[in-house]
Amino acid sequence: MCRFSPLHFAQYYMMMKENVEMALNNFDQIVERAKQSFRKERVVIAGADSENILLGAFEAQDAGFASLILVGEPTKVEPMLERLGLKDKPYRLVATQPGNNVVQAAIDIINRGEGDVLMRGNTQTRSFLMRLLDENNGLRTDKRLTHIDLVSMPEYPKLIAIGDVTVTIEPNLQQKKQIIRDMVEMLESVGYEKPNIALLSMVENVSFHMKDTVEAQRLVMEHAENPIADCNLVGPIAYDLILSKEAARLKGYDNPLCGEFDGIVAPNLMAGNLIVKCWQMHAHAKTCGVVIGAKVPVALTSRSDDKEVAFLSLAFCAALDLQSDR
Repeated sequence: MCRFSPLHFAQYYMMMKENVEMALNNFDQIVERAKQSFRKERVVIAGADSENILLGAFEAQDAGFASLILVGEPTKVEPMLERLGLKDKPYRLVATQPGNNVVQAAIDIINRGEGDVLMRGNTQTRSFLMRLLDENNGLRTDKRLTHIDLVSMPEYPKLIAIGDVTVTIEPNLQQKKQIIRDMVEMLESVGYEKPNIALLSMVENVSFHMKDTVEAQRLVMEHAENPIADCNLVGPIAYDLILSKEAARLKGYDNPLCGEFDGIVAPNLMAGNLIVKCWQMHAHAKTCGVVIGAKVPVALTSRSDDKEVAFLSLAFCAALDLQSDR
């Protein structure tokens, strides 16, 4: 995938060697990592007539780590570019006709080797995922797809990941193992060694009336015998204990990782998705969303997200792709 001059490779290698060991604790550091690439990620936006997606994507282009391929109906995309003051900026428009599937058109561009990152624009989540999950479309690997959000909150000392928030509705035991592996791999890519992963439940005690607590206990026991990934795995554990040492003290829960977790595996999609939206709306959280497990990074955000989420998602995709080139 490397497209920069061989003359730059030694400089690139030394720079990455110096930086890869450092854990990226905030989004400013992730943006700086994205800017370190000697290339621009070719971002293919499926359904480019989305206001905040366009604003965030062009900001990524202005920052130097993206070039844009806009897929959609010109009668929808071009007036929006004009209204947003983006019409004169560089971009490539791939025109689709009314009724044509913009997601398939975007995937075709990726499969022709003309794009590095796929981004969901103004398309329904189900329509986007159905095409992404289609094994005949060429983007699948031998891994399951997992949608993980990376989150920064004023009250938490570092970035924290949470998943799955879009793809797998009710993950079974094996699917949860894959979510754990994907989350650990993602966190390792931004410098976290042996990350602390929490298996979220309503309570921290095992109850046979609550399937997710039983599965969490089983995952922790299996992990102790045969590690699922290179991580510290704790569960079942309640939300307050994950984020707060004080909550752990008050509840008499003795675990030094409370308040220091790097990732949360949600018991189901509804829990994960609702937590992220609550963080965004009520905890002043910054977030980005990326689908892990496809042949290229996939930026997947909510259509109601602001432009910063789109920008940060592309920065994280660029940082992930930069890591894969090492």
